[in-house]
Amino acid sequence: MAEPTPLSLVDNDADGTRKLPSNLEAEAAFLGAVLIDNRVIEELQTPIRPHHFFEPLHERIFERILALIERNATASPVTLRPHFEADEALKELGGPKYLAQLTANGAGLLAPRELAQQIYDLALLRELVSVGRGLVEGALDTSEDTSPVDRIAQAEADLYRVAEGAATGKDAESFRDAALTAIKMVEAAMNSGGGLSGKTSGLETLDQKTAGLHDSDLIILAGRPGMGKTSLATNIAFNCAEEHLKWQSEGGEHCYGAPTAFFSLEMSADQLATRILAEQSEVSSEALRSGQLSRDDFQKLSFASQRLAELPLYIDDTPGLTIGALRTRARRLKRRHDIGLIVIDYLQLLQGSGRANDNRVNEISEISRGLKTLAKELGVPVIALSQLSRAVEQRDDKRPMLSDLRESGSIEQDADMVWFIYRADYYKEAVRPDMPNPDGSSSIEVQEKYAQWEAEYLEIKNKASLIVAKQRHGSTGNVPLHFQSEITKFTSPNMRDYSSWGMDE
Repeated sequence: MAEPTPLSLVDNDADGTRKLPSNLEAEAAFLGAVLIDNRVIEELQTPIRPHHFFEPLHERIFERILALIERNATASPVTLRPHFEADEALKELGGPKYLAQLTANGAGLLAPRELAQQIYDLALLRELVSVGRGLVEGALDTSEDTSPVDRIAQAEADLYRVAEGAATGKDAESFRDAALTAIKMVEAAMNSGGGLSGKTSGLETLDQKTAGLHDSDLIILAGRPGMGKTSLATNIAFNCAEEHLKWQSEGGEHCYGAPTAFFSLEMSADQLATRILAEQSEVSSEALRSGQLSRDDFQKLSFASQRLAELPLYIDDTPGLTIGALRTRARRLKRRHDIGLIVIDYLQLLQGSGRANDNRVNEISEISRGLKTLAKELGVPVIALSQLSRAVEQRDDKRPMLSDLRESGSIEQDADMVWFIYRADYYKEAVRPDMPNPDGSSSIEVQEKYAQWEAEYLEIKNKASLIVAKQRHGSTGNVPLHFQSEITKFTSPNMRDYSSWGMDE
């Protein structure tokens, strides 16, 4: 068999224009190898699909071969013949005899993997040519009101799809494939022992409620200032990244963690790192900032920093990111580090494309749609923190509702899950009465009032509720959490009576 045509060899047409990269001989030889021995398909490592063939007839032949093999039937020139007797392109090549000619020279069996890889690589090159032409045409067209930055972002998105080996438009997925994916998720949940089918948040009570963080989901985590949104987000990011690190060292059939990207638009990377160090070393953030550490505290800090050194957690603290720039950076992190979770702190600090700046509601709608698109494009869960309106503070019941999401109803519409963090002790602390004098000179009324407040405060201290206000995949309700304010750390509580958490289910 002749050697496959090199990838660099691209012939010219008679008029001098360059042809698209292709090698019809390699395609024919590969099809012949498959028709001689159907097991060639099973041994392939290259994800070759019908649309990777340049010749439309070869594409149709390979598509029919896959259909026959899928039904456990043998694919051969004889079994293919009834499907192509009326094919006009096949008639031009001699009719059904062409199918027999494909198997006449069995030399393709000597290197089927190399032939498949070349067909796949040439298809990617053709896709790259298509992206390049689109980029040039778009750059030359000044009639549309599109900024150069938007064109660059779109070009990078197209290139990312080529790098991932995907065509410009994703083929429709059969129900069978979708069902198999769903079954694998159910199997993963069964094997986890705790009903976990997505990536873990590291919080048992939350994972029980949501079955984990699911790929392609947009999760909105909202709350008023002081509730601990950033703390909860950093806890989840750390837990997910740590679970991946543990899986790498210990192995296992399923990995419930993932490398994590944290986009911090409010805090700097070193501030965020300090917070995570405080959480994991269980040394207060105040002591870290002031440097007033005991020898034991410093030892805890040293151990924690060594543990975090290999953590697959990537922090981007670039301020004033646009939604387009964020998506571009996320694609790079996906390509370089295969991130499986994205956290954004916080949504309102992102900027739109600039076309909707005169209307903040429209801009927030553009941002929330962009985040949902990012989750689907990269196939990862995206957690975006969000502010709540001041309407919460005007009510006697401070528990947030979906209508409190600030600036846009589209946030609620685009989100697959909406979580609200609520801490009753925060509001109770705000109405602390005057303390009685230490010498006992205060009136009985003052002492009784403070004693009553203190008893109520101690009952709810460090108890937090995560309100799942929306969940496409399951029920809504309250999730109990324990919050250690000194080290800004959320954990799952060990409790038997959920009613003691001060929550109304």
